[in-house]
Amino acid sequence: MLLLTGATGTTGAALLRRLTAAGVPTRVLVRDPKRLGPERVRVQIALGDLADPPSFRNALRGVTTVVHLAAASRDQPQGSIEELGGIATWRMVAAAEKAGVEHFVFFSALSASAHNRTRFLRSKALAEKAVAESGLRHTIFAPSIVYAPGDPALTLIARLALLPVVPMSGRGRALFQPIWADDAADCVMSVLGHRPAGAEIRAAGGDDAEVPRSARYELAGPETLTGRELVDVAVRAAGRPRPILPVPTAITSRVLRAAELLVSHRALATWDEAELLEVSMTSRSGTADAERLGVSPRRMAAVLGAA
Repeated sequence: MLLLTGATGTTGAALLRRLTAAGVPTRVLVRDPKRLGPERVRVQIALGDLADPPSFRNALRGVTTVVHLAAASRDQPQGSIEELGGIATWRMVAAAEKAGVEHFVFFSALSASAHNRTRFLRSKALAEKAVAESGLRHTIFAPSIVYAPGDPALTLIARLALLPVVPMSGRGRALFQPIWADDAADCVMSVLGHRPAGAEIRAAGGDDAEVPRSARYELAGPETLTGRELVDVAVRAAGRPRPILPVPTAITSRVLRAAELLVSHRALATWDEAELLEVSMTSRSGTADAERLGVSPRRMAAVLGAA
């Protein structure tokens, strides 16, 4: 039995489709099963969330593999970014050890570090530390920005494209190697032993090799885009080419923090999310790790159909 958290997220939704299609017995930890769509009838449901540690014990019964994708890029009523990311992962790892889990798969992020300027990437660093220092066999994935058509970020940009100009926080100089959620999900399936048809897992030297007992893979797309270029691709994919208007970060911060005070977690965007576009998330090895797992990531413009 495999336990999946974050099944309703961008990567989680893509992975869940693959797990059910491959016939992998899957249980999902979720607050609202309706958000799983048609997949909810193909999986076991464990009601709970990252803010409810007692729910971990029930969700982990009989589980041999955990794929932990759930995190929070903004504060939620049930907990802060740090609580739902870093602390919750420490608790999940401890519960998995007690339950006798054999393999723990975790999604961190490129540039995650204890000293990063963003709360989200600091929380990811804390969570990654918990996984790496555990006694569990583990696989850590550190992706750049993960996207999919219709995901919340691209939907927001499409809405902003209704304006005469598209506002963008800062100068858009940070660098990213965006990877499609389907490609990221294929990498996970490869580690789980369900590699893409015709693909082989390759060692760095080029010889065939099995996936190591514990490993860390950096997931990056085939192109490096600035934040401004990334927004431009999203705008063109929405079919509404517009000029992009850089907004000083000081102004963006004040506006988004004020909006969050007014409508709390229901804000269209928060400063914690916008600040992530100020931090580069790139891998020196580019697509090498994904290719070692038999996956050839596609360009963002090709996936989105941007001219």
